[in-house]
Amino acid sequence: MPVPTTAEMAARYRISDGRRFRLSEVDPADQWGRKLKKIADEMMKQGIKRLAMLQERLYADNRWSLLLIFQAMDAAGKDGTIEHVMSGVNPQGCEVYSFKAPSSEDLDHDFLWRTSKHLPRRGHIGIFNRSYYEETLVVRVHPNILKRQQLPPALVTKNIWKERYEDINAFEKYLSRQAVVVKKFFLHVSRKEQRRRFLKRIEESGKNWKFSPTDVKERDYYDDYMKAYEDTIRNTATAWAPWHVVPADRKWLTRLVVAATVIDAIETIDPRYPDVAPEVRAEFDRLKAELEAEAAQEAAAKEKAKEKAKA
Repeated sequence: MPVPTTAEMAARYRISDGRRFRLSEVDPADQWGRKLKKIADEMMKQGIKRLAMLQERLYADNRWSLLLIFQAMDAAGKDGTIEHVMSGVNPQGCEVYSFKAPSSEDLDHDFLWRTSKHLPRRGHIGIFNRSYYEETLVVRVHPNILKRQQLPPALVTKNIWKERYEDINAFEKYLSRQAVVVKKFFLHVSRKEQRRRFLKRIEESGKNWKFSPTDVKERDYYDDYMKAYEDTIRNTATAWAPWHVVPADRKWLTRLVVAATVIDAIETIDPRYPDVAPEVRAEFDRLKAELEAEAAQEAAAKEKAKEKAKA
């Protein structure tokens, strides 16, 4: 197969209008692109290099920011994907935040509060490893968590999930109007592949730290989570904040697709290095001449010293 462009790879798994989305139509072990495996390492290497250059332009331009949101079941590969895809970027312009169970302080605020504090500043890339979408995923699967949020009973109605979708859409629309580009990834791993990875974490001592018994308990709710993911994507996939539902059974393909999507996102906004004002350029020229003259004087002095030494 011809090597797809980053735009083509990003578009293949992008959901910009979720009304007709069906998660059952996405195969976690999607065989598309299998012929790319032989060149996947080189593609990834070139992608990392390209992303590093684009990040520098984003940082220098200082007008846009990029927010990448990662959601997935346990062992889907969020951490590894973030590590590999972002391995070439400058840490000064990229921040990663992982959101675990909310604290008591978090619960005393609105559900968007704890993530809003960490939105990327202009010129930066912000990465959310889990996010405010936990509210329509984990909280929906485990509704007892909702009780801890101390909302007035009158506000907890049968429409609460619909209302949260509306709140999220409005929030992401607001971000888009503030020059924050939002890209959301659901790394879709199959139940079978998840089991294989859990077993590997148990059997290999070097991976034990990644495993928690609660991860296995959550497998009992796999189907409930898939329903929650489908509903979330159907209701929050928009043109201004699309979802990318990425097959996650093959890590190399997952990473290629995510890298291509991030590259495509920055290339689309096309950040540029700032233009230098004429008066600043004139000052640059003056300083350049001054430095070159200094270098010439040092070279002349060095040559004179050599001649003196010979004499």
